[in-house]
Parts: sequence; C-alpha cells; structure tokens
Amino acid sequence: MSEIRAKILASTVFVVIAGSGAHMPMNAQDSRESVLTPAQASRFAGLALKCIGQEYPNKPEHVLNSASDVQSPAALHPAFYGCFDWHSSVHGHWMLVRLLRLFPALPQQKEIRSAVGRNLTTANLRMEAAYLDAPNRQSFERMYGWAWLLKLAEELRSWEDDEGQEWSRSLQPLTDAIVRRCLEFLPKQNYPIRTGVHPNTAFGLAFCLDYARAAGDRKLESLIVERARTYFRGDAAYPAAWEPGGEDFFSPSLTEADLMRRVLAPREFRGWFHGFLPETGRGGPKSLMEPAIVTDRSDPKLVHLDGLNLSRAWCMQAIAASLPADDPAQKALAAAASRHAQAALVHVASGDYVGEHWLASFAVYLLSGAGR
Repeated sequence: MSEIRAKILASTVFVVIAGSGAHMPMNAQDSRESVLTPAQASRFAGLALKCIGQEYPNKPEHVLNSASDVQSPAALHPAFYGCFDWHSSVHGHWMLVRLLRLFPALPQQKEIRSAVGRNLTTANLRMEAAYLDAPNRQSFERMYGWAWLLKLAEELRSWEDDEGQEWSRSLQPLTDAIVRRCLEFLPKQNYPIRTGVHPNTAFGLAFCLDYARAAGDRKLESLIVERARTYFRGDAAYPAAWEPGGEDFFSPSLTEADLMRRVLAPREFRGWFHGFLPETGRGGPKSLMEPAIVTDRSDPKLVHLDGLNLSRAWCMQAIAASLPADDPAQKALAAAASRHAQAALVHVASGDYVGEHWLASFAVYLLSGAGR
C-alpha cells in the first residue's frame, strides 16, 4: 500500500460487514482513531528502532540446563534479544515490517531495513530455532511468543519485496519449529487458559490460525478450528463484569470472541456471541465497555492496562464488523472501541521503557486494521 493510498484511507474509512458484502461508513471520530497516519507510523517506528537492538534491561524466559547456559540475551537470542523480552522483540520486528509495507516512503525506511536485516539473518534464526530444541524448553513463549512469531511470518510471506522475501526464507526454520510445537502441544491441552496476559489460549489460536490460512497449512488450520470449537463453542453468559484484572493486556472475553468470529460462520457466530456476552447489545457490562484506568505508567504490570485498552479496541472493531448492520451490539461495540482507542493511543509514547518497548505494536495492529 502506498503512502498516498494510506492517506486516502485516512479520510474515508469503511467497516466490512462479514457475510453481507455491505459497507458501513464509520463516523468522523471513529475514522480519525481507526486509521494509521504517516506521522503516527514514523513515531511508532522510532520506538521500535530504539529497542530491537537494545539488550538491557532484559527479562529472559530461560531454563538453565547447565552452567554453560549462563549467557547474555544476545548470545542466546541473536535475532530477538532486544525490547526487554523475546516476544516483544518479535512483535517489534512485525511492526517495523508492517509499517514499511504500508508506508514505503517512511523517513526511517533505510534504518528499518538495516536493523531488521541485521537481526533476521539465516544464521541468527537457525540459532533461535536450535534454542527451542534444548531440553526443558518445550513451553518457551507458549503461546504468546509463538503467535507473534507466526504473525511476523505471515506478514513477510505476503510482502512482495525482495528483502522481505529473503527475511521470510531466513525465518522459515523458526516458523517450522513453532508450527511443529503447535501441532504437538494443542492436542494435549485439554483446557484453555483464560487469563488476560501472555498464556491466553484464544489469542494464541487466533494469530496461529491467521498464519495457517495465509500459508495454506490445512493441517494446522484444521487443528486450531477443532480446538477452538472444543474449548469455546459451548461457552455462554461469560462473567465479563469481572473484567478487567489488575495486570491484563487482553480481555479474556473479547479475545475469545475475536477468535470465534474467525472460526464460526456469520450466522452461527451471531447466535454464539449474543449467548456469550448477552449484555453488549445494551452497552454493558460497564466494566468491559469502558476503558481501564492506568494509575502508574512506570509500573511494568499496571501499564499493561494501556495494552488492554488497545487490544479491546481491535477486538471490538473486528467483532462489530462480523455482526449484521442491524445488530444492536454493533453500534455499542464500535462506540466502545472508539473510547478505548482514544484512552490508550495518547499514552503509547509515555517516556517510560516499560510501556514504550511494546505498546506501539498493539497500536499498529489496531490502527492498521491488521485484525480486520
């Protein structure tokens, strides 16, 4: 997409109503909050470029099998050592690739290509894949990091760019390793994890399903669809009034619904959704439909709630777009999405690394329509 095309989209935004072929214009405020602008893209790129090569501070998820495993983050993870932790580095790379695709004339285009190309080398990514095969690491980054790695793979494989295709080929051994782990693990997971943080099963399945469909991996797609139906098809009257948790960056209820709109046919999804969150058509519950309040953006857990507001917004937008135009929940969700986006976007660049190392990726996922 060219920068000119992106600017056109910024002035005329439409939500596709799933299954109907119709388009519903969003109001002016929704348009301003729902489309990524070149200026925002440049600011967000600057945040990611600052951190994907910043090794410290670092929070490794690392099992030590022997004294020889006591190594620096860059030695352990030569591709994804920056941005405080492995998964944030992965989605920082995803964000930079997506921004470069959407805005080829981005002021930081050369810097992005240099930084991403320096990390996504064949040698580095083979080392990343080999790391996973060491003993006692079968749960490393399961499934949040897995999901973002496959989202990066999905973004690269669909980009008609010579360098992007080279990075995609280099990433393939790690992509294959993550796919194998999904295929091995998911049949053994009897119960979904419904937390509002990293291990959330619905989020992991949603992103992995997107990859499977983009890559034409029918085996992975079939398994994820079966798992989603087994875990969630019978859910009803979810206690969404209990949300949010104090350190959530996902809404367990909305993330689940965002998965199921990918899995169920439109009519089936509508019936399931209204049984699952019956209050949404009436604008409730308030605790779900109103933005979470962040009291300290220098606290690494409390700042999660800015991410919650962003992820709620993208879930609400996608769910609304999957409902018929006359569904009362559609208007309520669209309005709530706008409130959540407005509450969070101004705080992506807070000046504190605990939020700045990851929130921009969530903002770009929301604003660039990656989930729609």
